[in-house]
Amino acid sequence: MTAPPDDCLARNEWICGAYLSSRREILWDAVLQHLQLTAASVALGLLIALPLAVLARRWRWASGPVLGLTTVLYTIPSLAMFSLLLPVYGLSASLVVAGLVLYSLTLLVRNILAGLRAVPEETRQAARGMGYGPVRLLLAVELPLALPAAMAGLRIATVSAVSLVTVGAIVGYGGLGNLIYTGMNSYFKAQVLTASVLCVVIAVAADLLLLGVQRLLTPWTRAVPA
Repeated sequence: MTAPPDDCLARNEWICGAYLSSRREILWDAVLQHLQLTAASVALGLLIALPLAVLARRWRWASGPVLGLTTVLYTIPSLAMFSLLLPVYGLSASLVVAGLVLYSLTLLVRNILAGLRAVPEETRQAARGMGYGPVRLLLAVELPLALPAAMAGLRIATVSAVSLVTVGAIVGYGGLGNLIYTGMNSYFKAQVLTASVLCVVIAVAADLLLLGVQRLLTPWTRAVPA
């Protein structure tokens, strides 16, 4: 018995509007979980990376260990990373977030540190001459001037996190990755394609959003018309 000509689900087609309309709530829940896991991991990664980068900038002896440790963490395969964290977090969303935080540190620390190192020394000296202490110098001078490099790292880390969240499907917390994983196991074409496309859309949207934030925060980097 053949499937009706208008039943793309029964024919298991890659592009199927009926899948979108019939699984709207499932897709929405998966997108929300994907966004929550991505945002939490990037935010926590930034909170950890910033003091590490400042530490590496202030004390040069700390630069090697900090960069070396974060680089080693980035080289650990995702399945191995989750396995190592499993005894601590169990099968939970925290397991996925913790793994993504560790992966984001390499990109965030390196770019924030590069931005801090690019601040001209004469600018620091001028600020000190105006009475700026270490904390005020960092917050009012160094970090604003380091923003372009830091935001570049944040954009890369965010897009990377959007992709890596899907690996969390192995523990049941993968956002759209859950749909991709089950769709591949059942060869459900529309589900695999739809979830994959939504991952790309989220990554592009997040990158454009952060690019807009970067342009707002760093108006001095915009090209001046001739």
